[in-house]
Amino acid sequence: MPFYHKLGKIPHKRHTIFRKPDGSLYYEQLFGTIGFDGMSSNLYHEHRPTQVKEIKGSYDVKPKIAIENNLKSYRLKGFQITPHPDYLESRKAVLTNSDCDIVLASPQGSTTDYFYKNADADELIFVHKGSGKLRTHLGNLDFKYGDYLLVPRGTIYKMDFDDENNRLFIVESRRPIYTPKRYRNWFGQLLEHSPFCERDLRQPHELETNDEKGDFLIKIKKQGRIFDMVYATHPFDVVGYDGYNYPYAFSIHDFEPITGRIHQPPPVHQTFETDAFVVCSFCPRKYDYHPESIPAPYSHSNIDSDEVLYYVDGDFMSRNDIEAGHISLHPAGIPHGPHPGAVERSIGQVETEELAVMVDTFKPLMLTEDAMEIADDSYHKSWLEDGHEH
Repeated sequence: MPFYHKLGKIPHKRHTIFRKPDGSLYYEQLFGTIGFDGMSSNLYHEHRPTQVKEIKGSYDVKPKIAIENNLKSYRLKGFQITPHPDYLESRKAVLTNSDCDIVLASPQGSTTDYFYKNADADELIFVHKGSGKLRTHLGNLDFKYGDYLLVPRGTIYKMDFDDENNRLFIVESRRPIYTPKRYRNWFGQLLEHSPFCERDLRQPHELETNDEKGDFLIKIKKQGRIFDMVYATHPFDVVGYDGYNYPYAFSIHDFEPITGRIHQPPPVHQTFETDAFVVCSFCPRKYDYHPESIPAPYSHSNIDSDEVLYYVDGDFMSRNDIEAGHISLHPAGIPHGPHPGAVERSIGQVETEELAVMVDTFKPLMLTEDAMEIADDSYHKSWLEDGHEH
């Protein structure tokens, strides 16, 4: 949940006359959520933001389901997703349910020929490799390795990359994404025991204002289809706005881990939440300091949620044969825990340099055809002890 932000020029009062230097009016738009009850921003445009010249058509981008009902642990080798020059074409949904899509992308080029808007979902974009600038109609954000970019649904944006070597882990959420409630007071301010605070959240810092007419293609995602819509004015024509609804960035490197004398459960790593899933950040930290502590996590039953762990960097102590870019899926209904030997290896260890992003969903996830192309079909046997393989 971001906090109040103001960028550019705005009038003294909402819904009042706001004139350009030539005496004509700027055009106001409420960019709001949950009807008129959620977070919103008031935007002021050079032109009416409603001028559609043409709808060229649409095409289907729904994930193609390979396994609908799954009770098997999988490892996906994320860096095997093939790079693609186009940002949208590079995005491959690997796991999906009615609340979210979990997407891998390796775009080689910046978004140049079109603007993009997701009308269905907030997008949480984790930057595993690459750097550049997220350009939006609400201002721009610089990004680099380790950044989460939270892009609210309805935001019109482009991605400018510094080079071709980019890897993104994206969660498209059809539920609003907020910071965890237990870390906020009743005013919404992050509390003292929160592992991050408002000064760690980076707000848009520059506003592109284009007073331009012509043909501007916006690719809009709606209910699993991309609609090619041509607008008569430049989408980045906002002269100013204020409010609470805007994109922001948070670096995983600014997350301050909570540790204890004995092993702390995954909720201490929570970074974002919805009413359908949570996102956690596993960061370099000191291990437990009880003299007889076991730093490795204990086995636990996934009784009511699927667990997805995206490995970013470092040595993940509880897993064998895991590399950067791998995704582990541990579905609800069966227990999971450290691989053989991990508990014993962990005893006496004092710190970890692991870096990972976890997504726990309350509804089961389905595997897509793109997921099966990078799946390790034998991962579910990796907990077998010697002599039990057959």
